[in-house]
Amino acid sequence: MTDAAGTPTGRTHRRGDPDFPDGLFHLVSAVCVVRADGLVLITRRAVTKDWPLSWEFPAGSALAGETSVDAAVRELREETGLEVPADSLEPVGRVTEESALLDLYVTRVRQATGLVLDPDEVSDAAWVTLAEVHRLCDGGRMAGPWVERLAILGDALARAAGR
Repeated sequence: MTDAAGTPTGRTHRRGDPDFPDGLFHLVSAVCVVRADGLVLITRRAVTKDWPLSWEFPAGSALAGETSVDAAVRELREETGLEVPADSLEPVGRVTEESALLDLYVTRVRQATGLVLDPDEVSDAAWVTLAEVHRLCDGGRMAGPWVERLAILGDALARAAGR
């Protein structure tokens, strides 16, 4: 767990367990993968997950002792099979949620063929424009938390992804 500034506290609390301590947060990391043609990777959540069959950027909670960047690299690899170096992640921004700090990163890949999706986490993946991501969001097809996240980080994401 971290404090509001993202500083690790040394405490742990399983996400989803009751009595989450006030003023503390778990760290969530997400990655927007940008191909050379400008398309971005989104994944569709597995039917067994919260927000089933909704779209999102690959994301997940940091494990105890893991940095935000480490968690982003691990989650991307686990969910999609894509391996990217930690130093390729460019921070887009942070959103403070009720009990989580979400860090969004951009990484660029020349080619991203042969995705290997984890069926426990991801049911599908697609390469789309950022405009399509916003249409999915407006149409209620993105996972609920992404509506506010993109409202806050959308402009910064567009700038970072467009470089």
